[in-house]
Amino acid sequence: MAEIEIRKVWASNLISEFGLIKGFLDQFPIISMDTEFPGTVFTVKTTALTKHLLSSLSAADTYAVMKRNVDALRLIQLGLTLSDPAGALPLLAGRRVGAWEFNFADFDSASDLHNPASLALLRRQGIDFAQNRLAGIDSRSFAVLFKLSGLHLNRRLAWVTFHGAYDLGFMVKILTGGRLLPSALPEFVELVDLHFGPRVYDVKPVARACGLHGGLEAIGKRMGLERALGRSHQAGSDSLLTMLVFVELMKRFGKEKQIMKDFNYVFFGLTETLLHYEGVH
Repeated sequence: MAEIEIRKVWASNLISEFGLIKGFLDQFPIISMDTEFPGTVFTVKTTALTKHLLSSLSAADTYAVMKRNVDALRLIQLGLTLSDPAGALPLLAGRRVGAWEFNFADFDSASDLHNPASLALLRRQGIDFAQNRLAGIDSRSFAVLFKLSGLHLNRRLAWVTFHGAYDLGFMVKILTGGRLLPSALPEFVELVDLHFGPRVYDVKPVARACGLHGGLEAIGKRMGLERALGRSHQAGSDSLLTMLVFVELMKRFGKEKQIMKDFNYVFFGLTETLLHYEGVH
């Protein structure tokens, strides 16, 4: 089996790596995505009496909190994993490409708004904020090249996230030139469709329909999936694990067409519907 690599993308190789991605899209139309950002700084104010109500927070309120955070924060990393529906990865120079990991220069840990605990976690997981500032990608350059790469407005692609509201929020922000997200959830969903096309999936609701709960790592372990490369809270590694979990769920369901229909544009906390499938454990 070919060795798997995560390709690190910086300002210096951004153009060439997008060129590689463009050449693989016809054969590998499933794009799994993960982002890393400096935590959340705005939350719903709760007390001991109201904390239990968070699980039933309305979609509008959940979106409002997400919007406030995305509007105020800057993206640190983006991971993209390209695969076919069976989970096969692109082959490049004898190695499988598990992910492209884009490192952004926009975030300044010394001055930009952030959650200190989240920043400390990202540091422990290996993200070098000084290196990102020095050699990272300007999000405006990324947006231009993304739109030329074949990823943008490509109706053939299927996009996959895990608990993906923030991933999509930050991507919409970057692709609209840093504009504030729309004030209402339906307008946000329209922008997701405009930039990512008619097929966008969030693995978390799919897993919940299988009776699998928790975060990406926990669900992967329950399914017997090992992290193929890298560490958690690194965007490339997490996008690869997102793909592996998604493909495995498809295999266990044995109902790929039904899943693709039932869970299209079903985002955890925003547009989720309660579905349950039997016999998938």
